[in-house]
Amino acid sequence: MTTPILVSAYPASPAHAHWDPVLEGALLPALCALPGVAGLEVPWMGRLHPHDDAWFLANVPAVPLAVTPIPFVMGRVGAHPGYGLASADEEGRAAAVADLRRVAADVARIDDESAASVAVVTVHSAPRATAVMEPLVRSLGEVAALDWSGARLVIEHCDAFVPGRVPEKGFLPLDAEIAAIRSSGLPIGVWLNWGRSAIELRDADAVTAQIAAAAASGLLVGLAFSGAAPVQSPYGHPWSDAHLPIASTHPESASLLDDAHVAAALAAAGDVEWLGLKTARRPDDTTAADALRTVARNLEVVRAAG
Repeated sequence: MTTPILVSAYPASPAHAHWDPVLEGALLPALCALPGVAGLEVPWMGRLHPHDDAWFLANVPAVPLAVTPIPFVMGRVGAHPGYGLASADEEGRAAAVADLRRVAADVARIDDESAASVAVVTVHSAPRATAVMEPLVRSLGEVAALDWSGARLVIEHCDAFVPGRVPEKGFLPLDAEIAAIRSSGLPIGVWLNWGRSAIELRDADAVTAQIAAAAASGLLVGLAFSGAAPVQSPYGHPWSDAHLPIASTHPESASLLDDAHVAAALAAAGDVEWLGLKTARRPDDTTAADALRTVARNLEVVRAAG
């Protein structure tokens, strides 16, 4: 497999829940040294690092990064239901654009003050349940006008709102996100996460079809592998966005993402710029070596399928 892979650091690292700079300082470069791994996905939670910005700038490896503000976005949506780039509430829409201005400033800090560089920044079509395409088009124009220090902007598709169902994210449908990008006329791509699509579609084969539709649009930039389960599992409640592993690496997870669907997803995606692996550490992973072993097992499946 020659497509570069970005490993999501925060679900793998116990140090994000209980800050341990020694553990995270060992894990981050070890993740980057795994076969096929080109760089890391890191979260933006209102700042560069949930615990220590200066530590992050001094210790992030010299690799490409994908920066995702989704944990911050979900916190904002929880506190302010009208918040989001696709909000019909102008105050909530403007607040989401303003927060991405802060993200852009921190992307510049990464490029200027660390050994890393930012290759991708994900944005999201919040708010939950009430997102509308037209405000998203306007927001994309404002966000794309910011200085992203050369990073590629993508809309990361999350589970769309389905009436009568409690969503995990509940944002816009993929076709509306694609339509918004096309209407904007801007060079913004689409990023898919297998697990988030499964939470929306409740069918592993339907996820393959959604990946194929995104690829056919010509906008698919990246595909991340993350599982989801229809039943209670060691990772949480049914259909939770808990970044479950590939089923063969931890059968007790009940993950719908099995080896066959990894292969099918790769075939449907075609020649994308990036792949991602977003795997939570197992419940009994407490050390950097434990977390690294879990990521490595999942990475082997993805690389073998490619």
